[in-house]
Amino acid sequence: MHFSITPESLWRKIGTSLAPHIVDVRKPEAVAASNGLLPGAILRDPHDAASWNFDQNPGTIVVACVHGHQRSQMAAAQLRSRGVDARILEGGTDAWRSAGLPLVDCGAVRRFAPNPPSLWVTRRRPKIDRIACPWLIRRFIDPQARFLFVDPPQVAAVARETGAIPFDIEGVELSHEGERCSFDTILNLFGLENQPSLARLALIVRGADTARPDLAPEAAGLHSVSLGLSELAGDDDHGLLQSGFAIYDALFAWLRFASSERHNWPAKAA
Repeated sequence: MHFSITPESLWRKIGTSLAPHIVDVRKPEAVAASNGLLPGAILRDPHDAASWNFDQNPGTIVVACVHGHQRSQMAAAQLRSRGVDARILEGGTDAWRSAGLPLVDCGAVRRFAPNPPSLWVTRRRPKIDRIACPWLIRRFIDPQARFLFVDPPQVAAVARETGAIPFDIEGVELSHEGERCSFDTILNLFGLENQPSLARLALIVRGADTARPDLAPEAAGLHSVSLGLSELAGDDDHGLLQSGFAIYDALFAWLRFASSERHNWPAKAA
């Protein structure tokens, strides 16, 4: 059980189902000064670490402070004394930022997901944008986020009744803007639009969702696979999210780590 994890190693896990729980223990003034959170991180006071509650099997916990010194090590030590696989972020958020890795806009998190688990609502029978957006929210904003799928005319009423955040429907903030998708809108609001792999993924989603396969070679494939998954899922919207997330995990991993790999095995003439 390692005591620390480098920013680069943590980044390889973010955006996948293997991402650890990330706890940001910086002082409030340090968070305010940076205006950025690690993707999917929750804010907690390290002095309360002995009483932090997690799921029965929380997996790995990564604790981050500014430099990876007192606050994160104090919290990690408390967790490790309880048998939790807790690690500090080596070099803290300063090292993360120095490595050029993405941070999520704090102001947007406070607006839309201040108290996890956040609740979101959209139209049922998702296909492309309404799977891509939940993937983005779960992987980068709130890993505990919950999603409601209802008939289109009921989205606004359910949002009012439950306090859920409506998305990908006409007349709300988190929706299409001109030729850009709801996925683009969320990326922009949460300060993630400049992360190269996410920006490229947004182009693929936009091409698949708006009948523009010319935008990215992968768009036509995403369109076909998404519609096929939808047909297989029927009305099981949450089951479709689970299978759809695997597609976006794979696309994001390919964009980050394997997009330059080529497979070329032409048959030679006799």
